[in-house]
Amino acid sequence: MTRNCHPTASIPSPGRPPALVTALAGAILLVSGACTPSRQQVAPEVTFADTPDTIDTKYSAVPEAAWVGGQRWVIVSPEYEEAVRVDFSNRSVTPLGTPSEYRNPAGVFAVGDTVVLADWGLQRFTVWGPGDELLAAIPVPAETRGAMPRARDAAGQYYFELRPAPGRSGEGNLDSAAIIRSSPDLARFDTVAWLAPLDVQQVQGQAGARYERMVFSGVDRWGVRPDGSLWIARIHSNRIVWHDPSGDRKRGPALPDPVWEVTAADRDYFLQQFPEELRSTADALPFALVKPPFEQALADAEGLIWLQKSRPLLDSLRRFQVVGRDGRVDRVVLLPGNGHLVALGDTLALVVEQHLGGLRLLQLRIPAVRPPVDSGTGGGS
Repeated sequence: MTRNCHPTASIPSPGRPPALVTALAGAILLVSGACTPSRQQVAPEVTFADTPDTIDTKYSAVPEAAWVGGQRWVIVSPEYEEAVRVDFSNRSVTPLGTPSEYRNPAGVFAVGDTVVLADWGLQRFTVWGPGDELLAAIPVPAETRGAMPRARDAAGQYYFELRPAPGRSGEGNLDSAAIIRSSPDLARFDTVAWLAPLDVQQVQGQAGARYERMVFSGVDRWGVRPDGSLWIARIHSNRIVWHDPSGDRKRGPALPDPVWEVTAADRDYFLQQFPEELRSTADALPFALVKPPFEQALADAEGLIWLQKSRPLLDSLRRFQVVGRDGRVDRVVLLPGNGHLVALGDTLALVVEQHLGGLRLLQLRIPAVRPPVDSGTGGGS
């Protein structure tokens, strides 16, 4: 079942599960199919081409990655507890530093050619120069309650996502997460934005009632530009919001989007990922009525935001809405197959896809944009 726009919902008042508001909005839309047509430009569609730039890995779980210039990437695999540098120009894969310098790496981002590695095992994050020199090893600040930094701007300020503690009943999931910013020396912290609460629903279990996150629901995504500009991809209103360093906030328009119903096949596929003895427990989790407008968001080197769109279970294409600073769709990029886009550079993208022995890394050239097509009606909401 599809429509030409996605349901939107404001953040619910405290005490009411946001999942109920979102589910109600989705149900009303699916029944009524009400959308308001508007005149807009139809963004051109372009497709990633096949490429011979591939490197096979032993990984089975999708790793995290960051672009560090040219054809160079840093990849972190929590399942193998390793961080490596990958250079497609000479097809080399080399460890980042030495394995004794980190334990259980769980995340990575880059600021130019400087790498910041999150190290859960040692409860610290490390900063690496382009020559693999260890520039700093910083304990996780007590103020972040164990949260690792997810970004750093050119002024050296770090950004963290601080989620509320769920608590025994899960009621903490009704509250919003905060994006907090530290001073370069991590001596001061301030809150720069709030994220939408998780979509939850109260379920009754053997231990009593508990709020659980709804399966197939989405979350706000965010990132930071070198100049300190913060962008947030808002899941409920389906738009990009920019927070400038000056404090100004700019809301982009609601983005056009089809609505995909969560089907019985989606539920079955989700349950098949669990061992048989755990499937009855997983089946008791609440499921969203519709899929979110996007599943992931990444920024490229130019500051364009790539929203990975939700899709039907058997769709053979992944679609990305590429959104500019004005909040409008610049183009739609198609990725054939079931590969996962994990990092973006200036002209290159890094994708991982399944192969016989594990995951294969693909370095793809970002396709050029064709002129947009003007359309009389569109799917604005």
